[in-house]
Amino acid sequence: MWKTIIRRLLLMIPQILILSILIFIIADFMPGDPFTGLIDPNLDPAQLEAMRESYGLNDPLPVKYIRWMTNAFQGDFGRSFNYQQPVTAVIAGRLGNTVRLSLLSVILTYAVGLPLGIVAGRYNESVLDKTILVYNFVSFAVPIFVLALLMVWIFGYNLNWFPARGSVSISATTPWEIWKSQMYHVLLPAITTAMLGTTSIIQYLRSEIIDAKVSDYVKTARSKGVPIQKVYTRHIFRNASLPIASGFGYTIVSLFTGSIFIEQIFTYRGMGYLFLQSINTRDYSVIFVLVLFYGFLALIGTLLSDLILMAVDPRIRID
Repeated sequence: MWKTIIRRLLLMIPQILILSILIFIIADFMPGDPFTGLIDPNLDPAQLEAMRESYGLNDPLPVKYIRWMTNAFQGDFGRSFNYQQPVTAVIAGRLGNTVRLSLLSVILTYAVGLPLGIVAGRYNESVLDKTILVYNFVSFAVPIFVLALLMVWIFGYNLNWFPARGSVSISATTPWEIWKSQMYHVLLPAITTAMLGTTSIIQYLRSEIIDAKVSDYVKTARSKGVPIQKVYTRHIFRNASLPIASGFGYTIVSLFTGSIFIEQIFTYRGMGYLFLQSINTRDYSVIFVLVLFYGFLALIGTLLSDLILMAVDPRIRID
């Protein structure tokens, strides 16, 4: 297994390299630059052009790419034009918020999705099953930005149960107060994300359990007198959870990338919020590193899904 993991990690190097080239080409075709719209309109065009020249924005694409790669291998991923800080420092300041949101969203997603999927599959065609299906269809049909706006309006402004914006209260000063404030602010975005994330889990698990209930191995276990509860826990659920396990890595990646819209609507200052801000301000240094990071996460998610699937079902081996 370790040889496979090392080989897959080594294969990520040329994939990330190709992705970086594609990003540089796309960024070069984007209109404007980091100074567009951010400089005094009365500024002398010659002075503005000199600023672009000093930052190397007028250099040919191969020159800019080789310069960036050379600096990246030395640990320098560039400097943010908007924040006037190293890109790594800017992203590190937002990474904790996104990780906190993603982890809590994963926990809530599986804590809600797994029980509902099991109940719907075990008692299919019952009133409880139909109720769960209605919830599933509604959560599948509602766009993420619509649900987020509704959650902000209902629970943030009308009921005032949760903060409607931000990631921490400015009144929090001590480490304990800061942590409590951060957890309080992340609850509503995480619940919103989890409500949409349970859709596929419930649907897959319900379908697999319904199919497994009429399988030969289940009939054999029941004929031998195995209790129904043990049949579900040791036989049906183990086999029915394979599609869920195979998609676990992708779920984590989708929560990181999907949090872009959630963070924007809730004004939650994570990497997704930073990504959209950087696009608006044409902060190419930050955009480039974030896209590479999301691409790396996608590759890690694929590997993680394969490893989890192999752990759940030892008969499966990855090459």
